[in-house]
This record gives sequence, C-alpha cells and structure tokens, in this order.
Amino acid sequence: QVQLVESGGGLVQAGGSLTLSCAASGSLRSWYTMGWYRQAPGKQRELVATLTSNGNTNVANSVKGRFTISRDNAKNTVYLQMNSLKPEDTATYYCRTFWSSVWSSVDYWGQGTQVTVSS
Repeated sequence: QVQLVESGGGLVQAGGSLTLSCAASGSLRSWYTMGWYRQAPGKQRELVATLTSNGNTNVANSVKGRFTISRDNAKNTVYLQMNSLKPEDTATYYCRTFWSSVWSSVDYWGQGTQVTVSS
C-alpha cells in the first residue's frame, strides 16, 4: 500500500503562483511514475503532468510552460510548481503514483487539494 498526502493548495489571484507537494509513504518504489491530475466541478478528471522514474515528463498542453513537475526521491515527494495561474486552473488537484508490468500493476491516488484562482 502507498499513501499519498497532498498539500499546498489554496486561494491565489490570477497571475500568481503556488507549489503543490505530495508526500508518499508506505510501499513506494523508486520506479513508480508519479503525477498530478485535476478535476474541476462538472468536468472529468484530467492529466496535468506526470514524471517517470527516469525523468520523462508528460505535460498537458493547457499548462505547458506554466507548470513544472519535479520529484525528490530521497523524500518520496513530488512537486507541482504552478506559475501564471489562470481562473481556469481552479480545480481539485490529485496526486497519483502508478506502475504496471505484464505481471502486476499498482495505482494509488491522494485525497486531493483545492486550488482556487480568482480573476
């Protein structure tokens, strides 16, 4: 089992910045992919950014150039630096860690942290 706890959400004005953190505990393995997803009211959950253990990233076009994902394996923590925030970035942001092979898979989610961007 892996437990994920997000922090760093809050209320910010448009154009501002926030940094989200996700601390993992339990049976986390260094080769798991870690990522951030978000869900706005009335919308489906969507990918924001993921980061594999070898440094490959996948970043949504809507946040490319504004958001940066990083991880500190020593601290079992993944970060999302969010700059130039827009009202449409308002959502609950979820941390996720996952990995799969032909023999098994894992998929864990955090409880989410709210980000509200005012215009």
